[in-house]
Amino acid sequence: MNLSRGIDSWKSLDVLSLGRETRSMERTAPGPLHLRRIDPARNMRRFYTLSLQPTLFGGATVIRNWGRIGTNGQSMMEIFDQPEQAEGAFSRLARTKRRRGYGDAGVNGNG
Repeated sequence: MNLSRGIDSWKSLDVLSLGRETRSMERTAPGPLHLRRIDPARNMRRFYTLSLQPTLFGGATVIRNWGRIGTNGQSMMEIFDQPEQAEGAFSRLARTKRRRGYGDAGVNGNG
């Protein structure tokens, strides 16, 4: 245990980095997206989840999870060097799934 009086939290390395966050840290990424497609006539009960996670090196990862509701389903991770590329992929995948009949979970009886 260090009992030195000369140590203060304001003199730590964290203070030196105040205000120097990168642009990707400042931007708010879209939250997780939960989509469902339910069609009783075709015995179809599917889910599709998308999320964005930052990487340690300034990039971003798009994480997809899909399958039949009630199962763990399958997962896939796609890593991008630039967060903008990941956000574009996220939007593109969400648009594609909505065009195929998926809707937000909990809306219009789909949840």
